[in-house]
Amino acid sequence: MATLRDIKRKIDAVKKTSQITKAMNMVAAAKLRVAQQNMEKFHPYATKFNEVISRLAVGVEDDGSFELLKQREEVKNIELVLLTPDRGLCGSFNNNLIVTAEKFIAAKKAEGITVTLTAVGKKGYDYFRRRNIEISKRMTGILNKPSYDDAVDLGRELIAKFESGVCDEVYVIYSNFISIVRQAPAVFRMLPIAPEKTEGGEGGSNVEYIFEPSHDALLNDLLPNYVFIELLEYFYQTAVGEHAARMAAMENATSNCKELVRTLTLTYNKARQAGITKELMDIVGGAEALKK
Repeated sequence: MATLRDIKRKIDAVKKTSQITKAMNMVAAAKLRVAQQNMEKFHPYATKFNEVISRLAVGVEDDGSFELLKQREEVKNIELVLLTPDRGLCGSFNNNLIVTAEKFIAAKKAEGITVTLTAVGKKGYDYFRRRNIEISKRMTGILNKPSYDDAVDLGRELIAKFESGVCDEVYVIYSNFISIVRQAPAVFRMLPIAPEKTEGGEGGSNVEYIFEPSHDALLNDLLPNYVFIELLEYFYQTAVGEHAARMAAMENATSNCKELVRTLTLTYNKARQAGITKELMDIVGGAEALKK
């Protein structure tokens, strides 16, 4: 049985841990607020840009003049971009993304397709470098402060690989931010580009447009930017999801620490009371013995 000193020492240690987790919760909340504001400002632009690409790409998906829209007849190689944070202490957030990537890789390998990994984030890289997975590129620090320059650098490399035939498709696994308490891993095929078609109404396929400059010139300029903007959107969503998951994890850890302190304090008081009772019994027994 633990002594009173051991229990007291453990209570002090748990209280110090509680202070650390509470501070980390506050830091995560502050970072979440900033990251969420940036994501909410950028999301309407990304949505509208996707809509513009959808309108421009109507009727040219099968045209071989646009390499980024060209579907490969046979898919043999896939480049997978996995977005994960550089740090842990965010619950099951990292594990969910890694498990999704593992299932995706296993499914493609079962079809006889080779998957090469681009690891954006330290956690994903550390996990898969110990597995038999080829990692073509490693990037860290991206989610700390997502920027358009990072999206352009990564996007250009992915486009170059696709156009040169190094890979036949490019997929991205990221965290889809649904709410503060829910973030779900998502898989998106980025290349070849397959924008959603609008149906009917304003912007539908039955509407004719006059383009200036030409339709081809616009697509040649906007298709690469579509890749950059989608990547930046996924950077923002994954970064916000990381901070939200860490905030929730640290809040749960703080609550668990408080519950453990209550339990240990109760154990400490019971042990102390038992010690006092034993001493009283010894005193009473000694007094009775002296009387006799």
